[in-house]
Amino acid sequence: MTRILLLNPNTSADITERMMVVARAAAAPGTEVIAATAPRGVPYIATRAEAAIGGAIVLDMLAERLGTFDAAIVAAFGDPGLGGARELMPVPVIGLAEASMLTACMLGRRFSIVSFARALGPWFRECVAAHGLNERLASIRLLDDPFAAVGRVGEDKEDLLVALAGKAVEEDEADVIVLAGAPLAGLAARVRDRVPVPVVEGVAAAIRQAELLVSLDPRKAVAGTYRRPDAKSSIGLPVPLERLLAHAGA
Repeated sequence: MTRILLLNPNTSADITERMMVVARAAAAPGTEVIAATAPRGVPYIATRAEAAIGGAIVLDMLAERLGTFDAAIVAAFGDPGLGGARELMPVPVIGLAEASMLTACMLGRRFSIVSFARALGPWFRECVAAHGLNERLASIRLLDDPFAAVGRVGEDKEDLLVALAGKAVEEDEADVIVLAGAPLAGLAARVRDRVPVPVVEGVAAAIRQAELLVSLDPRKAVAGTYRRPDAKSSIGLPVPLERLLAHAGA
């Protein structure tokens, strides 16, 4: 049994369940997907500040569950806390954005990111750059309309998001569309026949890549940028994270 932790650093449990529907459908037989929703923070991460908060929560949640999963997915599109998680964790950690974009790169020359809120733009651009994919990015297209509930934004804004995807293909020469953001989980399957290029479902891509990495059984780095940091004491952190930083029991 392969155990994959789907970790939502947002506090919206309905978004976690939305992603879990996609994750269960994508998972291979013999894979168990375990859901976890942030116990504190914001309903959905949309800015750099919120991403910094979410990244710290990601590390807390991973440390608390250490030993219960074979791979973890940071299930927010900007991948908050991903680098730190890869330093600390002895198992693969996959970012929702990175999995989506790398999958898109295998389907076409350039991809466009389409999402539901203008505030996401700066964070998403920095995420693309952090993953070294600026040259593969055709555009980022974002809605600028208010929405009633983030958990239903995919349904409520479906036609507008499809129209944005069409503009990305026609005007920006995108070969692939990445529908970005955990609240849009499941939308790719619904609109795939309305968009003239491949549409990436990020949750499914992350699950499949997590399964692949577990099957490859990579060793934990002891050199390079993702080696485990040297043991260090700390003050005031949650006990599991404190122990992880101190290499307690390691």
